[in-house]
Amino acid sequence: MAFPDYFLDDLRARTPLVDVIGRHVKLARRGREWLGLCPFHNEKTPSFTVNEEKGFYYCFGCQAHGSVFDFVMRREGLGFTEVVERLAAEAGMESPKPSPEAQARDEVRVRLLDAMACAADWFQGRLATDSGRNAREYLKGRGLADGTVEEFRLGYAPTGRTTLKEALLARGFAEDRLVDCGLLIVPEDGGEAYDRFRDRIVFPISDPSGRVVAFGGRALGEMGPKYLNSPETPLFRKGRLLYNLAHARPAIRDQGSAVVAEGYMDVIALYQAGFANAVASLGTAVTEDQLGLLWRLTPEPVLCFDGDAAGWNAAARAADRALPLLQSGHSLRFALLPAGEDPDSLVTTRGVDAFRQLLSDATPLSDLLWRIAMRDRTLDTPERRAGFARDVRAKVGRIGDRQVRAFYEHHYRARLEELFGTDGRTPEARTASGARGGRDVSHGRRLPRHHGLGLGTAGVTDRRERVLIATIVGHPDLLEQKLEEFVDIEFGDPALDRLRDEIIKIASGSSGLDSATLKRHLREEGFTATLEAIAEARIAPLAPFVRPDASLETARKGWESVLSVHRSAVTLPVEKTAYIEEFDFTDEGFDRLKAFLGEAERNGAAEAADADPTGAGPP
Repeated sequence: MAFPDYFLDDLRARTPLVDVIGRHVKLARRGREWLGLCPFHNEKTPSFTVNEEKGFYYCFGCQAHGSVFDFVMRREGLGFTEVVERLAAEAGMESPKPSPEAQARDEVRVRLLDAMACAADWFQGRLATDSGRNAREYLKGRGLADGTVEEFRLGYAPTGRTTLKEALLARGFAEDRLVDCGLLIVPEDGGEAYDRFRDRIVFPISDPSGRVVAFGGRALGEMGPKYLNSPETPLFRKGRLLYNLAHARPAIRDQGSAVVAEGYMDVIALYQAGFANAVASLGTAVTEDQLGLLWRLTPEPVLCFDGDAAGWNAAARAADRALPLLQSGHSLRFALLPAGEDPDSLVTTRGVDAFRQLLSDATPLSDLLWRIAMRDRTLDTPERRAGFARDVRAKVGRIGDRQVRAFYEHHYRARLEELFGTDGRTPEARTASGARGGRDVSHGRRLPRHHGLGLGTAGVTDRRERVLIATIVGHPDLLEQKLEEFVDIEFGDPALDRLRDEIIKIASGSSGLDSATLKRHLREEGFTATLEAIAEARIAPLAPFVRPDASLETARKGWESVLSVHRSAVTLPVEKTAYIEEFDFTDEGFDRLKAFLGEAERNGAAEAADADPTGAGPP
C-alpha cells in the first residue's frame, strides 16, 4: 500500500526514533547522537548510532541503516505496510485506508497544497507592486532588511474583496478548493465567496517539510483583528505546527537549542539578529504536539514569554502541559522578558547581547514550577506551609516518567527541607534548637552528629549506609528499578548524602551507565576519599553482593534486604541498634538480623504495655 507523503512525515514527527530503537537496544548519549551495540550483528564494542535529529540509524560495523520504518521492518521481519500501521496505532493516528475515497482525499490534498503554494507566490509578488508600498514601508520601519523579507517569503494581500480569488480562479483552481484551504470565506447568508486576507502583510506558514499550509496576516488598516490566521483545514492544525520550524531546523540541530517565541515578527527579528533557531507557537499555548516536535530536535528548548501576568500564566500553562510528557534528558527552560518587552523590541532597543544573556539565564522548569507555587503565597503558619508542600507534591505527581518523577521528588524534598525543615519549622526555630546543644525539643531525643566518613570510626548506621551506597556504585543498573527507594533514603552522614546526590545527578544525564564510568565521574567531581571509604574491598567481606561481578539479581536482593534492616533499625532504641553491628549481610546474617529485629519489636511492645497497662495512652 502506498501511503501519502504527508502522512508518513506526520508519523515520523510523532514517533521518536530513539524511543523505538531503545526498546531493543541499550543506548547511551554521545554528543548529538546515541550509541549502542548493533542488534543486527554480534559486536562487543558499540558501533550502532542513532541520530534523532536526522531521523536515521547507522551501524559502522555492518552498515545497517535507515529510518524508523526500516529498523522495525528489519528487526521484526514485518512489511512496510504492517510497520506503518503499527506505529500509527501507537501514535494515535488513523492510517489512510486503500480505498477510492482515500485516494480521492489524497488527490484533493495535493491540489490544496498547489493552491497554497500559488497563493504564497502571488502574495509575495503583490508586495513588490505599487499596492504593496505601505506594507514595504511598515516592514522597513520594523527594521527588516530586504533579504530577510525575501527569506521568509513575506507578501501583501491587497484591499480588493476578491482580488486573490480572481487571480487563482484564472490559474485553474476551483472555488470550493480555495474555500477548503481557507483562502476564501463563504458568507453565512450564502453570498459570493471573498478573500480572507485583505490589506494585510502575509506570513506563509509551512509544515515540517517546508510546504505552505496556512497564512498569518497582519492588518495595515482598520479592517478586522490586528492578526488573522488561516482556519483549521485539511492541511493545517495549528496545535501541531511551529512557525518557521522547517527553516530553523538546521540551526536548531547545529546549535543544540531552540528559542520559542509567540509571534511571527519576533521570530523574524530574532533570525535577522542572528538567532536562526527561533520558532513560534502560532499564537496558541504550547501544545503537546509542539513539545514533541521540539524535543525531537533539542533536549531543552527555551520558551520566551512576556514578564507580565499574561506571560506568567502562559508559562504556567506550558509547564503544566509538559509535566506528563517529561522524559529523561528532556525538559524546558523559560525566559521571562522585562515588562513591556517582546523579543523583537528587546533585540532592537537593548541589543543582541542582552537577549543572548536572557537566554543564558533562562529558568529551568523545576525552578519555574517552584516560583509559580510561591507566587502570592504567605507561608507564616503550619497549615499554609502544609498547603504549599501539598501543591508542590501534586505538581510532581503529574510527571508521567517514573525516573524523572523520582528526581523531582528528591529535588523538591530538599528545597522544602531547606525552606521549612523536616518538621515544618522555620529556619529561625531550627537555629534556636541547634543552639541548645543539638537536641530536637519536639521529639526529645539527641540528634546524630557526623563528621564525614572516617575509615575506622564508622558506627553501625554508617555500615548499613555504606553498603547501600556501595551496592549502587557497583551496580548502577539498579537505579532503573530502585531509584525511588534510593532517593528516599535518609543518610545520616553528610558525605554519603552528598555522594548519593551526585550519583543521581550523573545518572540523570547518562544512559547505560556502568560501574567503572560512574566511579570515574565521581572521582572527577571530588569524591575520591568517600569512594575509598566505601570501596568494595572494605565492604565485600560484610556484604558480598556489592562486588561489580555479582549478578544484578543478587545485588538487588541484597540491597533490598539491607534497606529493610536499615528502615527497621531506625525505630529501635539507640542502645539496641548497637547489637546489629555484630551481624554481617550474608544470607545467614540476614536471617539472624530479622530474628533479632522481630524479637526487639516484640520486647518493645511488651515494655510499652507494662508502662501503660490500660492501653489508653497519655491523658
